[in-house]
Amino acid sequence: MGNIVSISTIGQDSHRFGEPCGDTLIRLGGIDIPFDKPIEANSDGDVVYHAITNAVSGFTGVNILGGEADKICLERGIKDSSVYLEKALEYLTDGKIIHCSITIECLRPKLMPHIPKMKESVGAILGIPASSVGITATTGEGLTGFGRGEGIQVFCILTFTKEI
Repeated sequence: MGNIVSISTIGQDSHRFGEPCGDTLIRLGGIDIPFDKPIEANSDGDVVYHAITNAVSGFTGVNILGGEADKICLERGIKDSSVYLEKALEYLTDGKIIHCSITIECLRPKLMPHIPKMKESVGAILGIPASSVGITATTGEGLTGFGRGEGIQVFCILTFTKEI
């Protein structure tokens, strides 16, 4: 039996908000959140799941977003970002996710009330306890377009164990 090592990868994604259109829902971390602006995207625009997908791709070396996800979304019409994340996880054959840390930057919507459900959703899809998912939200003091309300940006760090 070999040694077990920890490896961390980073994933990022961002999307603009569309024009206000009254009561709508945006999807973040697999849950629907009321908001007055839609996320501009070909898919459901779940930037949390997209950032996690990119972090998984950083470990496996298989880029899903912009590749297989485009085929799933544009050719097959599947907009659910959980499908893209599940596709990325199919390539995770020699590592195990043990922790997920997420930082979300946006002015609105206010995310604090939604974080517990997001942690549960993220934990469930990654196969880790919600207690192993950390989610923070910031406005970044309005220094970027995300903090000024133009869109939403997410960074994700995944920690894996792997036998070498």
